[in-house]
Amino acid sequence: MKFLQKLIRLTALILTLTTLLAVPALADSGPKPQLIVRVENGPEEPYYLDLLEEGDPDPKYLDYCLDWNYHEEERAALDPELLQSLRDAVPEGWDACVAQGNQGRPIYGNLTGTGGIHKFSYVGVPETYRVIVVTKSGETWVSEPLTRHALQCSAKVDWAEKTISTPPVWMEYVLQFFATCVPTLVIEGLILLLFGYKWRTSWKPFLTINLVTQGALALYYSVNIVQHGFNFWLLFLFVPSEIVIAVAEALLYRRFLTGRGKARAVVYGLTANAASAILGLFLAGPVWQFVVSNS
Repeated sequence: MKFLQKLIRLTALILTLTTLLAVPALADSGPKPQLIVRVENGPEEPYYLDLLEEGDPDPKYLDYCLDWNYHEEERAALDPELLQSLRDAVPEGWDACVAQGNQGRPIYGNLTGTGGIHKFSYVGVPETYRVIVVTKSGETWVSEPLTRHALQCSAKVDWAEKTISTPPVWMEYVLQFFATCVPTLVIEGLILLLFGYKWRTSWKPFLTINLVTQGALALYYSVNIVQHGFNFWLLFLFVPSEIVIAVAEALLYRRFLTGRGKARAVVYGLTANAASAILGLFLAGPVWQFVVSNS
């Protein structure tokens, strides 16, 4: 009876979290480009940082992305002199994505960033880009042109050295793999404990089975997500593959999980996979952003 009560509470919790997480996701789904720029040894004075895209700015779109990113009060709080200094420092043949309108292509971005982290996202993130930094005292720096080799990338600016670097492409795959696999392990590990299994005696079969099944699936999806983002066609592969893995893991847990009945091991395998499949879709993005922002 206690086990049944726990299972009911767990199911209710999963459904509640799924509902809450699904609401914002439905607003604008599908793959979107993203670039996170992390500033180290940043200026000790106010500064603005923006992305540059090839092409001359179009005057009719000058305030387009500013209005896209800032409410009226936030827009009024921008430093007009610093904003103009940034615009004046843009090299010929380039367009400042936020400060000069990005030629009418919408992009989410903040000139000031948060804690040295500047996130640019949405369809207006350029494939070939430069980073520009302008300080309140008038110091200006513009990076060399860089190219995004994946849908979601990161770059690091060392302000003291006036350099910019990007992780190797293989690192993007590694980060995305962990962002895909780690949430699965955490979710299924917590559910393992809720089902009454002791970690001391269960961790070996749990990790072995998950790394073989979920690890292989995460590797496959990581490669696709890095290159193309999460496309809807992946769902047609995701659902049947998760069903196969859920059944396989349930049978493997029935064989190798000890300390509880075989029926409970099967129910655990099916429940854990359902939870990780649903919640993992929503956690992979935030986990990836956290890892990139702090690496």
